[in-house]
Amino acid sequence: MTVLPADGLPLAAEFPDPSHDQWQSLVEGVLRRSGREVTGTAAEEALSTALGDGLTARPLYTSADASADPGLPGFAPFTRGSRAAGNTTDGWDVRQRHALTDPVRLNEALLGDLENGVTSLWLAVGGPDGVPVSGLARALEGVHLDLAPVVLDAGTDAGPAVRELLGLCETRGLAKESVRGCLGLDPFGNAARTGAEPELSEAVHWARICSGEYPGLRALAVDALPYHEAGGSAAEELGLSLSTGVACLRALTAAGLSVEEACAQLEFRYAATADQFLTIAKLRAARRLWARVAEVCGAPDAGAQRQHAVTSSVMMTRRDPWVNMLRTTLACLGAGVGGAESVTVLPFDHALGLPDAFARRIARNTSTILIEESHLARVTDPAGGSWYVERLTDELASAAWSFFQEIERADGQAAALRSGMVRERIADTWAARSRDLARRKEPVTGVSEFPSLTERPVERVPAPAVVVDGGLPRVRRDEAFEALRARSDRHLAATGSRPRVFLAALGPASAHTARASFAANLFLSGGVEPVQEPVSVDASTAAAAFAASGATIACLCSTDALYAEQAEGVAAALRAAGAERIFLAGRPDAFAGADVHVFAGCDVVAVLSSELDRMGVA
Repeated sequence: MTVLPADGLPLAAEFPDPSHDQWQSLVEGVLRRSGREVTGTAAEEALSTALGDGLTARPLYTSADASADPGLPGFAPFTRGSRAAGNTTDGWDVRQRHALTDPVRLNEALLGDLENGVTSLWLAVGGPDGVPVSGLARALEGVHLDLAPVVLDAGTDAGPAVRELLGLCETRGLAKESVRGCLGLDPFGNAARTGAEPELSEAVHWARICSGEYPGLRALAVDALPYHEAGGSAAEELGLSLSTGVACLRALTAAGLSVEEACAQLEFRYAATADQFLTIAKLRAARRLWARVAEVCGAPDAGAQRQHAVTSSVMMTRRDPWVNMLRTTLACLGAGVGGAESVTVLPFDHALGLPDAFARRIARNTSTILIEESHLARVTDPAGGSWYVERLTDELASAAWSFFQEIERADGQAAALRSGMVRERIADTWAARSRDLARRKEPVTGVSEFPSLTERPVERVPAPAVVVDGGLPRVRRDEAFEALRARSDRHLAATGSRPRVFLAALGPASAHTARASFAANLFLSGGVEPVQEPVSVDASTAAAAFAASGATIACLCSTDALYAEQAEGVAAALRAAGAERIFLAGRPDAFAGADVHVFAGCDVVAVLSSELDRMGVA
């Protein structure tokens, strides 16, 4: 039996320290075996992932990537958290959003959520999707406004909604110091959504009242969601929120508030996505950047940014919406680990219409499980110290600050919105991302990857239509593929069948399975039904199999070697049997006799849209 030394076994004892060059050499060998001859830093770059904003996630981070000391939680620059204890006391605030026009139904939903884990309420008031201002009192019956903070989202009805809420608190005899929440006054967010000029006078008026009379109530929401929902990147979202916050500070201090008092009236709202590391870094960077603004304004201790994270609506899909539960779980994890004080998880059916009780329950329980069962809130800034997260935080903060300076040079947030600078910048970002989505470089599970044509649609009461009149658009990752699937659905309803493609798989399963699976997924993403019966064909059997498939187009699937041997004969047989178009899963040099080549990185949306046009699918 081996006897350990008295001082125990040192960690990694007898293992030599590997060098970065050794690791890089091993990477070169792996790439060489896959047919890629790259050496040195090129080998490492081959395994890197582009994140947008000019940022890159590298495959390996070491102590050489360590960033400057991020400080301690609760102290400037607040990278590690706005509070010393973080969310460790009770976890983050579970904030549910409600958009119902009927006060009675809204009241039932509010009480049910508060009884089952929700700790604050975010209410749409006024407009097409909110409860009428006159119905706010009925909607809040039985809600203890001194225990459950209320956050308003009232748009152009903000003034009347605020007066109604504060009047209700007064009628109930609540002490002003016991009222908590956020009035949600958002002049720049409203301007971004509507295209109108931001009007700050009412927001300033209520901020002065809150600062003097309601210590637990914030007046303004610095909402970055309109920029995220229009397709903006993480750095653009941060840069625009900084510029908005600075514009609010200027207005509030001009009205007589100190910098400290003005900072205390702001709550920042950011999107949380299924890219949990980017979400974590974004929230950490946001706090660091706002701390720098407060420092420059002469109030470094006032720079503790209050954050409300909302799971992204851009990532939510209409097809296979159950997958949205996984997306929102990852987004909620990123928001909690990133240090957001309040987190809203959108229901999985958010993109389909008004959520039902089951969807709301799953949404609120997402936070509950992460807090109570996964214990994510027991550690402050758990990602802190990770070389990757710290480096990503630094790089994202730098990119966001650069964009913020660009906005300020253009005379600030209002001028940037007015001139179209914000719209053009975000449109360019979304266009680039749309190209990646169309090429499936950014896969969307259940939509562009592993779609199912046989899934039963989830039906919900339609939400009121969002009218974009002069403001920023609202986009979704699934929109291009959703348009293709909708065409297929209409074709099915009109004819009783979907457009079909015959998969002509050549050779044994070991040769054709990879490309046949690739082709099947590709066509399914556009609502084109693949038929592979029999499993494989050759020149003598392809014609009969194609005729039996009911398809009008065919796709050859196999290895390049088998294409060289069989593709020409099989393609000729398919054309003779009536195939109007021959696709081939592989690049053009694999077999030049095909009409269309589909391969990893091709523009799937363009290929399928063109083919549906040609097939007469309206």
